[in-house]
Amino acid sequence: MTRINDRIRAPKVRVVLANGEQLGVMSCRDALYKAQSLGLDLVEIAGQVDPPVCKIVDYGKYKYEQAKLKKQKSKSATRMKEVKFRVGTGQHDYNIKLGRAETFLETNHKCRFVLQFRGRENAHKDLGFVVLNRIIEDLKTMAQVDQPPRLNGRAVAMILSPLPVHQRKRKFHLFHGELMEEDDEDHDEQEEPEFDEDIPDEVPDEAAEVEEDQKA
Repeated sequence: MTRINDRIRAPKVRVVLANGEQLGVMSCRDALYKAQSLGLDLVEIAGQVDPPVCKIVDYGKYKYEQAKLKKQKSKSATRMKEVKFRVGTGQHDYNIKLGRAETFLETNHKCRFVLQFRGRENAHKDLGFVVLNRIIEDLKTMAQVDQPPRLNGRAVAMILSPLPVHQRKRKFHLFHGELMEEDDEDHDEQEEPEFDEDIPDEVPDEAAEVEEDQKA
């Protein structure tokens, strides 16, 4: 909790005016008298140092500005977003995913790109690096590599962070304004059953006729 005026307990404080001018170290009583003579408040802004730092300001205005600053920092805080790929992701879905990634980068979020392997794809993990390196190249006008592609079990992942605002230039645009939700399961991520041999589901008609003749 912020201490103000007679709630400040330290015997001596370092005093700063609202414009940044420093008045130096003085007794808390003298600092409070100075603030009152200006029709302002004595506000402790750094109580953990010795002596504590106090600012002579309008406390109501100071409190409002601090709340506004905290809200702005909260909005601009960098969060990690994730975009998933498969080795067989088609061009249409690829474009949508990169358009979505550009939107994240444009709002100052880092992006984690994950390419997962399933079944026989695990035998060709080099293809995962091909896809992620392609993404790096396609997003070079929006992002820089924060963490290069790395193999982690059945997936390859990397992290890109946004370029400075004045350097960003979008390349991909979302189709019809469509965004793919993070928890949606893309059709290109459906796992197909694996078979060791191509076994036909039904006996061809000709083979069935031969079998009937043999029985006769």
